[in-house]
Amino acid sequence: MKTIYLAGGCFWGLQRFLDSAEGVLETEVGYANGKKDNPTYEQVKYEHTGHAETVKVVYDESILPLKYIIHRFLQVIDPYSVNKQGEDVGEQYRTGIYFENNEDMLIAKQEIGKLEKASNKHSAIEVLPLVNFWKAEEYHQKYLEKNPTGYCHIFQKF
Repeated sequence: MKTIYLAGGCFWGLQRFLDSAEGVLETEVGYANGKKDNPTYEQVKYEHTGHAETVKVVYDESILPLKYIIHRFLQVIDPYSVNKQGEDVGEQYRTGIYFENNEDMLIAKQEIGKLEKASNKHSAIEVLPLVNFWKAEEYHQKYLEKNPTGYCHIFQKF
């Protein structure tokens, strides 16, 4: 089992999308790489804590290599948008790949490099070490399973 952390705008849709991939064993939504310990959603949204809405992805690398997870991630975000995905705007909606080891950093940078070369544009995706991750409130976990008509920028693409 391996773990990677992906920020792609609102975490509800990204979690639902990633849960559908064979090889994903577990996901959890939360707040990553911010300045406040154990923030609430309201603090992240209104107090500029520096956190990104992020999905923790635990996966079986033998079934689902990180390269493929990143490829799927890039399909559902706007990689050039700064602090905005769909109708969601603010620093908490920035895009990022947060890693726990240098091997994952290299894979992430390689995949983003391919995207940038193909588009001849610089992406807005952060590729940074994971500094911290705080689990979001329970009502955010698997939100779109509990609320199938909830808004999600990701599913408006399909």
